[in-house]
Amino acid sequence: MRIRIVDAFTDRPFAGNPAGVLLLDAFPADAWLQDVAREVNHAETAFAHPLPPGGEADWALRWFTPGAEVDMCGHATLATAHVLHTTGAATGTVRFAARCGILTATTAEDGTITLDFPTSALREEPVPAGLAEALGAPVVSAHGTSAHIGDLLVELPDEAAVRSLAPDIRALGRHSERGIIATAPAADPARGYDFVSRCFFPNVGIDEDPVTGSAHTVLAPFWSARLGRTELTGLQASARSGFVRTELRGERTLLIGRAVTVIDGELLTTP
Repeated sequence: MRIRIVDAFTDRPFAGNPAGVLLLDAFPADAWLQDVAREVNHAETAFAHPLPPGGEADWALRWFTPGAEVDMCGHATLATAHVLHTTGAATGTVRFAARCGILTATTAEDGTITLDFPTSALREEPVPAGLAEALGAPVVSAHGTSAHIGDLLVELPDEAAVRSLAPDIRALGRHSERGIIATAPAADPARGYDFVSRCFFPNVGIDEDPVTGSAHTVLAPFWSARLGRTELTGLQASARSGFVRTELRGERTLLIGRAVTVIDGELLTTP
């Protein structure tokens, strides 16, 4: 069984967000999928298998962190689309059936991949008591997100505050279902990005995610409303770092990026 490690939302190895990708004939038991994800030990491992022709989707897709299955994952979907394209298993637009609905990925000839994801709802909420202390930074505002995201979006004063975060990870877990998205406007948009973010997801076993596609379905509407543009570029300022281009289309958000396969090997166990 082939297993690949793909760096997503980057055009070079050892940057962006790594994801495991396995193409299967069918989904085996959940316990086996979770064991593989735990062994791969990246933020997510994606499992996909082809569906019969003529339906609303071409491939079934699931994502597991080392600790749990998740409803939505952008970077592992990008990684899966990259594998399908580079191996010739699919061309053009691929439709995925996932827990959060039908998602599409369109791969251009130059390898750029455009994901079509549902836009997250946003609702401003009171800043939870203790959140600023857990983050170690003042909080400008806090916003709840859609159920399939389950994060709390936290606006910080500036880019420097986002970059310098050294939060109490365990304490952050008390403030949302999945985790915290911390964000601020770019200090200098001339550097090629409009906003910065960092994402912490202790409740699914991820202290800090390098580049989070699903978070940008929250960040796109948040910053589009403030900056007055539907097309933006976000920099996720983790240690590995990566860029996500976004295009807000009402109830859908396009996430645009590239990916690089860094490991292509064989899984020496079967379900």
